[in-house]
Amino acid sequence: MDREAAVDRVEEILDTVQNEEMPVPVRELWVYGDAALGLDPVERLDVYLTKDILMRGDDADRAGEFEREYGVKGVGKTVRASWADEHPEHLRANDNGHVAPEKCLGAHLVDDDEPIHLEVCNAGFEDNVTQRLDGALATETYENVLDPRGVCLWADGQRSDDALGKLRSGELVFPTLAEALEMLGADEREAELAADAVKARRERATGATVRGDVV
Repeated sequence: MDREAAVDRVEEILDTVQNEEMPVPVRELWVYGDAALGLDPVERLDVYLTKDILMRGDDADRAGEFEREYGVKGVGKTVRASWADEHPEHLRANDNGHVAPEKCLGAHLVDDDEPIHLEVCNAGFEDNVTQRLDGALATETYENVLDPRGVCLWADGQRSDDALGKLRSGELVFPTLAEALEMLGADEREAELAADAVKARRERATGATVRGDVV
């Protein structure tokens, strides 16, 4: 998509997170990768959401009701029952039949055919960047690296229109991915391998994709 359309889409997602009830609380929203770098066109739009775990007592006693109705376990415990009441079409489960918050967020925020990747984790973006890099270097699974070049648009209930404006105008300046990974502790060879692996992973991706992570 062209850059203007990509940033418009980011703003729509941000508006939705700000103004609508989500399946789980969203603490942070970041944009990273092509859109943050100011590229035009934006081949894939990368969005990172930090989610909070529901506190006990949301509507856990309604889990059986939703399981009977929709065949999905854990509604009211893992995602909000009030959200599921309003958006049953967005209920998504993992392979075990248990409701999957990251997939529910993806269904609510992104259409299946959009070139958008949604990364969802309970850890903040910056913490997860470090954790994912450490894990990738230890196991040589370089494709699991999370691009650290991002901008935060939403944190703890506060929207940053200043950051959104800089994103829209392309004012943000970042190093190459390999250079950014070296700054975080990768050696030159590892950084280049990781950058190539991330590029290849992105080129293989089609349509909307969602990854859920717990650290």
